[in-house]
Amino acid sequence: MIGTGISRWTMSYFAMALAWLFVALALMVAGLGFPAAHLASPDTLVLVHVVCIGWLSVAMCGALFQFVPVLVAKPLFSERWALPALGLLTAGLASLLAGFLGLGGRLPAWLWLLPLGAVLLVGGFGLVVVDLGLTAWLRPVGPARFVLVGLASLCATVAFGAMFAFTHAGWPGSIGETILTSGVPLHAIAGLGGWLTLTAMGVSYRLLSMFMLSPDVEDRKSSMTLAAGALAVAVAVIGGIVAIWLVSGLNVVLSIAAVLGLATAALYGRDLIGIFSGRKRRQLELNTRMAVLSFASLAAAGLLGVVLVLTGAFAAHVGAFTFLAVFGWLSGLVLAKLYKIVAFLTWLETYGPVMGRAPTPRVQDLVAEARASKWFVIYYVAVWFGTLTLVAGQASLFRAAAAMMTVGLAGIVREVIRTRRLADVARSLRFPDGACAPHLLFARA
Repeated sequence: MIGTGISRWTMSYFAMALAWLFVALALMVAGLGFPAAHLASPDTLVLVHVVCIGWLSVAMCGALFQFVPVLVAKPLFSERWALPALGLLTAGLASLLAGFLGLGGRLPAWLWLLPLGAVLLVGGFGLVVVDLGLTAWLRPVGPARFVLVGLASLCATVAFGAMFAFTHAGWPGSIGETILTSGVPLHAIAGLGGWLTLTAMGVSYRLLSMFMLSPDVEDRKSSMTLAAGALAVAVAVIGGIVAIWLVSGLNVVLSIAAVLGLATAALYGRDLIGIFSGRKRRQLELNTRMAVLSFASLAAAGLLGVVLVLTGAFAAHVGAFTFLAVFGWLSGLVLAKLYKIVAFLTWLETYGPVMGRAPTPRVQDLVAEARASKWFVIYYVAVWFGTLTLVAGQASLFRAAAAMMTVGLAGIVREVIRTRRLADVARSLRFPDGACAPHLLFARA
C-alpha cells in the first residue's frame, strides 16, 4: 500500500453491491426470471442486470478504486469522482430495471426509462473508466494491463447495452435492430469475459501474491494469458460485428472465441499454480482457501461447456453454464476477496496511524475464520447444487438452491459487518490511544 491511500468510498461500493446481490437471490427464490422464464424474457433481463451491473460491476469498481493505485504505485486520478459514479450507476440501474419491468407488463410501459437508464449508466461507467484509465495508463505494468483491457471491454459492453436500450424503447434504426437480433452473445462476452473475468484475473494476481507472500507472476507468462484473453474478446466482439453485418459466420466466430477462452483459462491456471507453489505463507487463510473453490468452479464451468458443446446440448443448457461461471467463479472469488479486503482496509484505517506507538492486533485478529468458513461452504455447495438442478431442468429445486445461497451470503455479510465493527478484536487491543472506530460505509478522510 506504499504510495497510496485508502479509498474513501470502497466500502460504500461493497455495501451497495451486496444489497443488489440479495435482491438477485430474492428474485431467484421467488421464481422471477430464468429458469422459470425464458432467457430472453424481460424478467430474466431484470435478474441478469441486477447480478452483472448491481452486484459484480459495482463490487469490481469499488475494489479497483482501492487497488489500481496499488498496482501502479501512484494515487488515484480523482478520488472525488467515485461517489458521483456510484450514484449514477445506482440510478441508471434502477431506471433500466423499471424499463424492463414495463417491457414485461409488470409496471406501466414507460419505455423511455430504458434509454434514460442507459445514459445514466454510460455516465457512471464513463467516470469509472476515465478515472481508473488515467490512473493506470501511464504505468501499464503487470496486472494493470488486465485492468486496462477490462476497461476497454467495459466500454464495448456499455455501447452494446445502450444500443439495445434505445432499440427496445422503439427508437428507429436498422443497425440497432440488427445488432439486437444477433448481438446479445457479443454483449455478454464483452461483459462477463472481458470486463469482469479479465479484470478479476489481473486483480487476483496481485491479491494472491500479496496475501500469500508469493513472488509476482513472471511478466512473460501473464502477458501470454492476457494476450489470449484479449484476443478472445476481440475476436468475439469485432469478428461478431463483422459476421452480423455480413449475415453469416457468427457461429464460427463464437467457436474461435470459445477456444481462445479455454486457452486463457488454462494459462491462468498455470499462473495460479506458480503463485501457490512459490508462496512463503504455508498456512492458507480462509479467503485463499475459498478462492481455490472459485478457481475450481471456473475449471468446472470450462469442462461443462466443453461437454455441452460436444454433446450438442450447449444451447439447451447455456443457463447452467452461465450460472456456474457467474456465481461459482466470479461471485465466489469476489466474496472470498471482499472478506479479506474489508479486514485489511479496516486494519489499515484503524491501526495503521498508531502502529509502532501502541500495541495493535494483527489483521487476522479482526476475523473469526472458523466461524465464517461454514457460510462460505454453504454458499459454494448451494451454487454447485443449483448448477445440477439447472442441468436436470428442476426449477423448483433451483429455487431451494437459491435459498441456500441466500443463507450462506447472509452469514458472510454478518461476518464482514463484525469485521468492520471490530467485534472480534480483543477488548484490550480494540482501541489503543489514537485509534478511531471505522465507519461502516466509508473510510474516514
